[in-house]
Amino acid sequence: MANQLTRQLINAGVHFGHGVSRWNPKMAPFIFAKRGNIHIIDVRKTLKGLLIAKRLLAQVVASGNDVILVGTKRQAQKVVEAAAKKCGMHYICQRWLGGTLTNFRTIRSRLQRLEQLEAMEQDGTLESESKKHASRLKREMRKIRGNLDGVRKMTRLPGAVVVVDAKKEYLALREAKKLGIATVGVLDTDSDPDTVDVAIPANDDSIRAIELILNELADAVAIGKTMTSARAEPAGRPKRVHPRRPTFARAGETESKTVAAVEQASAENSDSAPQGGDDNRKEPNQMGDSQ
Repeated sequence: MANQLTRQLINAGVHFGHGVSRWNPKMAPFIFAKRGNIHIIDVRKTLKGLLIAKRLLAQVVASGNDVILVGTKRQAQKVVEAAAKKCGMHYICQRWLGGTLTNFRTIRSRLQRLEQLEAMEQDGTLESESKKHASRLKREMRKIRGNLDGVRKMTRLPGAVVVVDAKKEYLALREAKKLGIATVGVLDTDSDPDTVDVAIPANDDSIRAIELILNELADAVAIGKTMTSARAEPAGRPKRVHPRRPTFARAGETESKTVAAVEQASAENSDSAPQGGDDNRKEPNQMGDSQ
């Protein structure tokens, strides 16, 4: 499985980095060699980071938290949206608004405003306004929808943030670090690996490479969801209360005592069986004598 994934990564061009003049010295451990004026990323490091990120995301989702995928660069926008919809998670692919995490209450208020504008559009209230005012409201609705449509169902802070191109999405990483949220980043040779918790060194300009990595992460999120559903109790069914161990111990002692008493009574009956017959024969005589 690992060999097959490695071939797919190489075929997607995940090992091609930026030019030598654009590199970040902190990415040196992730660079395999230099070919001409281009750095070659070590695919083994890419595979290692991908496996660690998959394990992390599965644990985060299994614990009941959500994941948000962030990729606002042109090459990653459609891929991020498709991967997020595939695993049923949140995404931002147009623009990261400052305070999306640290000022989450304001973001929720803007989403409520979006729902209000959509309700006005559906019931015809928007059309009854003046042409200029209706145009202004429609523009506001399109702007909010474009920026925050991917986090419309996010009612609480996520448990992990996945970014494509950590250098471009530095605002999202700063906010996540400030709030103590785990971060996973796809890093090229010009990025800083210290800005993320789990680094996946890869070519962040290749659409195929980004798609392959995000699909693997989406599969890990799906696995985490199955782990959550397996742990959860069925809806509408009362929770089972398991008896404590001492209760089993007392039940076992009672059963052993009962079995011992039955065996003792059986032994006494078997020992007194011959004498019981003589007593039964003598009993009428004793009764007759008494009479």
